[in-house]
Amino acid sequence: QVQLVESGGGLVQAGGSLRLSCAASGSIDRLNIMGWYRQAPGKQRELVAAINSYGSTNYIDSVKGRFTISRDSAKNTVYLQMNSLKPEDTAVYYCNVRELLTTRGYWGQGTQVTVSS
Repeated sequence: QVQLVESGGGLVQAGGSLRLSCAASGSIDRLNIMGWYRQAPGKQRELVAAINSYGSTNYIDSVKGRFTISRDSAKNTVYLQMNSLKPEDTAVYYCNVRELLTTRGYWGQGTQVTVSS
């Protein structure tokens, strides 16, 4: 059984930084995409950043230049370094892993990020 455990959320002032981590336990196919989504109150969940097994990344425009996604495939762990945080980054951040061959997907429980102005 695959479980994703996130950590690193919290309260930070605008302009500050946070680093989110997500560790996956259980058997996950090596070919996968690991990503971070976020959901603000009253809004739909959106993909913030993703990284595939080859290290290719993509970001939504609003976080480009401020957020960096990385992974340690040996540890099945994905990170999201968030710099220059803005109040509009406030949301619950969810980790996701999707296997490319099976299309199975897994979600973490979410971690709250709050940016005060």
